[in-house]
Amino acid sequence: MVKIPPFEVEQWMDAYENTPGVLNIAETCACSISVSQLATLHSKNQDGSAPPVVDFSRPMTYGAIRGSEELRQNIAALYTEESGQGDDDGPLVQEDIIVTQGAISANHLVFYSLVGPGDHVVCVFPTYQQLYTIPETLGAEVSLWALKAENQYVPDVSKLGRLIKKNTKMIVINNPNNPTGATTPREVLTKIIEVAQKHNIIVMSDEVYRPLFHGLAEPDIPPSALSLGYEKVVVTSSMSKAWALAGIRIGWVASRDKSIIEQLAVARDYTTISVSQLDDQVARYALSADVRPALLGRNIELARTNLALLEKFVQDRADICSWVKPTAGTTAFVRFAHKNGEPVDDEAFCKDVLEKSKVMFLPGTRCFGHSDFRGHVRIGFVNSTDVVQKALENLHGYVTRHI
Repeated sequence: MVKIPPFEVEQWMDAYENTPGVLNIAETCACSISVSQLATLHSKNQDGSAPPVVDFSRPMTYGAIRGSEELRQNIAALYTEESGQGDDDGPLVQEDIIVTQGAISANHLVFYSLVGPGDHVVCVFPTYQQLYTIPETLGAEVSLWALKAENQYVPDVSKLGRLIKKNTKMIVINNPNNPTGATTPREVLTKIIEVAQKHNIIVMSDEVYRPLFHGLAEPDIPPSALSLGYEKVVVTSSMSKAWALAGIRIGWVASRDKSIIEQLAVARDYTTISVSQLDDQVARYALSADVRPALLGRNIELARTNLALLEKFVQDRADICSWVKPTAGTTAFVRFAHKNGEPVDDEAFCKDVLEKSKVMFLPGTRCFGHSDFRGHVRIGFVNSTDVVQKALENLHGYVTRHI
């Protein structure tokens, strides 16, 4: 039997997110939107000619096994537009996409299909636990590639070469990064790709927080790893984080390498016949050219508004708080310390804050698995502005009294 360790982030969320009266700033999705609200974002909504989000007359068959043509076309268009109207490899096409039940299934499918005993995987750290734990449970050796606050949590490529082994099968990156909200810039991505090409290694890029680049000027927004001229890149993403639609459980895997896509499709047949046809319809509507710009604009504006509130809190309590300000995504990794500089016990701190102020966030040491993160908590700041504002007010009162 495979020994699977607890998934600490999900365990923590499950244990505490339904606390009565909770002010949940552990949530990492952009403030969830309803299907009714989504319909109002259509560019033709004002004249009444917008189509319905869901066609309820459509028979509920399994539908297209790899995802509907329209949804996969809309997903492919994301990468074409973000890479500057195409790239040297030509535009991504629907055949390069497989739709999954969320990014969590997409990530699992990639590892299950491509990694096994005898393989070695390099994974950035801190990151979402799944990205290094699943390869380990499949029998691979994993080396953690540490991201440092003093480096703005940007990967140090000079250290990557020392981690590569003869049996290295995959380099795993997460851009934008969870939990730090840091962005890996184009020049660093290019160097990572060069190392991978030199050693014929697959690059797996979890891009679930893309394209929520709320803190970067347009020229500084990096491309997807798919757009850097290397075929052996696999990217995962979903509708949950940047697109505010976690409830429809739609994610995807994208790769220009046809053999990789076929390997994933073969493995997927054993776990997923197709995704929900209702979910597929909502996702294709949200990612359509008539809706996507307004939905992304809503979420970026929310991120900027709420990040300003969080930044003011950190600045006002600079005696006990420090961070690397996020440039993208929905999360911030904030360090709390006593006035003598000693970091708080972050797990005990999170529990006590929740009990005394109803504010919920995640402990860095437990949920991201390393003593280097003592005193750190992950805060999700792109939920309702009212919730963020009230949570920070309560937190200010708590730290004033107890730190």
